[in-house]
Amino acid sequence: MKPATIISAIVLSAVAVTGTAVLAKGSKDRQQPTFQELDANGDGQITQAEIDTHRMQRFTDADSNGDGQLSLDEMQAAAQAKANDRVQKMFERQDANNDGFLSTDELPKPRRGAKMFERIDADGNGSISEQEYADAKDRMGRKHKRMRDNDTDSN
Repeated sequence: MKPATIISAIVLSAVAVTGTAVLAKGSKDRQQPTFQELDANGDGQITQAEIDTHRMQRFTDADSNGDGQLSLDEMQAAAQAKANDRVQKMFERQDANNDGFLSTDELPKPRRGAKMFERIDADGNGSISEQEYADAKDRMGRKHKRMRDNDTDSN
């Protein structure tokens, strides 16, 4: 198998794992609002009231039937809408010729994938063994657990 194919497969797997982890973990990993989004009155300062208002607006936006409660379906729809928006923005950035399609030439260069490959290839032999892959997966799991634990401790 060509190194480019291996790298692409690793990157694709990492994206899939990361995306699944984000959905499973919930709102902790969602993209943080910008300062301007939180500073509702535009005075250059964010108050607790503005943060609370932003939070309630997100809840209201997700509460599609307006009953003041979020069902699993409403939360999934809100998460899907957010994901669709991110995909659309990424697509628009990548579609250099604006033809509505992405060619392989328009895809971002796999800089990050190559770095990830090098980290996983612990012995530096240019390939990833099953054990190296398992070790990397274990390290990533521990890192995410620490991050979850830190988030829980700070709440």
